[in-house]
Amino acid sequence: MTDKDSSAGSTKEVPDQSSEENAVSNYKTSLEHLVQQFQNSNPYEMKHKFWETQPVGQFKDLGNSSLPEGPIELPTPLSEVKQEPYNLPSLYEWTTCDMGSDEICNEVYILLTNNYVEDDDNMFRFNYSKEFLQWALRSPGHFGSWHVGVRVKASKKLVAFISGIPVNMRVRDQVLKMAEINFLCVHKKLRSKRLAPVMIKEVTRRIHLENIWQAAFTAGVLLPTPITTAQYWHRTLNPKKLIDVGFSRLSERMTMSRAIKLYKLPNSTTTPGFRKMELRDVPAVTKLLKNYLSRFVVAPEFDDSEVEHWLLPRENVVDSYLVESPVTHEITDLCSFYTLPSSILHSQEYSTLKAAYSFYYVATSTPLLQLMNDALIIAKQKDFDVFNALDVMENESFLKELKFGQGDGQLYYYFYNYRLQNALKPSELGLVLL
Repeated sequence: MTDKDSSAGSTKEVPDQSSEENAVSNYKTSLEHLVQQFQNSNPYEMKHKFWETQPVGQFKDLGNSSLPEGPIELPTPLSEVKQEPYNLPSLYEWTTCDMGSDEICNEVYILLTNNYVEDDDNMFRFNYSKEFLQWALRSPGHFGSWHVGVRVKASKKLVAFISGIPVNMRVRDQVLKMAEINFLCVHKKLRSKRLAPVMIKEVTRRIHLENIWQAAFTAGVLLPTPITTAQYWHRTLNPKKLIDVGFSRLSERMTMSRAIKLYKLPNSTTTPGFRKMELRDVPAVTKLLKNYLSRFVVAPEFDDSEVEHWLLPRENVVDSYLVESPVTHEITDLCSFYTLPSSILHSQEYSTLKAAYSFYYVATSTPLLQLMNDALIIAKQKDFDVFNALDVMENESFLKELKFGQGDGQLYYYFYNYRLQNALKPSELGLVLL
């Protein structure tokens, strides 16, 4: 299962805000059009040899209303699940990566830092911190056996990795135990070894051993078949740096001084009662989030321990702010973002692009536009260069107004062993995967 946006959030321009259009009028039709484009542009009629053998929605079934929504394959008795790991090429061996070990976490970090997702022009590469990886992979109820690595037998060097964590996912009115799959990475020199399909099968086998039969994942490439396709949007916070490193460029009518003025933010937040989330806020935030996410067709169901894990602020990992009514002291609103820098690969002056990614939010008493503007102000105060967001949830309502520009990266969301009859609009999805 490949992961993330293949462009690593890179955008090649500061778009003309007035001309941006991001409406989704008929999402089902647009997905079918996308698939048709892909098939027409493929002169060798390349098949997805691996994915066509897996229980996922297939392109040939698009528009077939006779196929039922729900699991594609029924669970197998646990006694019949393969007990031994899949075979690797003879020079390699499986390893389970203990992400609680600083030494092993550092190995995973080095592998990802040097080999993970790059943009199409090889200018930027995701640079997940060790603290981020431990946060992402050691969630409540996680299974250490789902953190799967491949080592070279002779040298013991870690050369590939894939991970899963458990999550309760609501699909319409049904809550399913699923795995979220992430961080599939194979060393650049081994890309021809066909390790990825074996790794996907192996992590799937380990997930099945825990009696879990569905999974969610994202990819920056089109596979059979997305449940939705989200667009990346970028809000410039440090225009000079973004232009200097090639993340953005000035349009013909724009000067650097005008760009700096255009993206300038207030020095302080404007919402009364806006403050950093604390441990004592967890029950109130859980309630807020549960109520808000219930309006989406697909969304996770978080309990207190998960809200504490995912949203309680961690330095250089995740920031969460809420609004506490100055009168009633009720927690009424929430916004959050996580820290995911990218390595800048070809700059003499800069090595890191500091990016914030919009995470979960709830707006009940504060307008969402105002809440997210306060989030931008906080991100600017913390020296982020850019604030990224997908057009999922209600994000579309503030993107243009807050001067986000549409990027050139799309993120495809997928389910494993679960079929939706129709693709979702991004606004019907209440799920953010790291």
